[in-house]
Amino acid sequence: MSKQLLRCGTSIGANIAEANMAQSMADFSSKMYIALKEANETLYWLKLLSMSEYLDNSSADKLVSDCKELVKMLVSTTKKTSPRQPELNTKN
Repeated sequence: MSKQLLRCGTSIGANIAEANMAQSMADFSSKMYIALKEANETLYWLKLLSMSEYLDNSSADKLVSDCKELVKMLVSTTKKTSPRQPELNTKN
């Protein structure tokens, strides 16, 4: 599980870095949406690691809270830049 968390957690930043060098607004939006999906997956793994008691409650709570904030920022960015305006669930 921790390897999955590492993979998706680091992918968020990599996709945001790629978005910053996007060739078009559509490319930017696509990369940011991928970052959002990775952030959402990261949130899943953090919750799973917390429930399995691999992470202590205070650490897990802080990480989950930070990740939720990141998801909210990415939702906002994707809504503003995507022509299709997806309805996204931010209530995780």
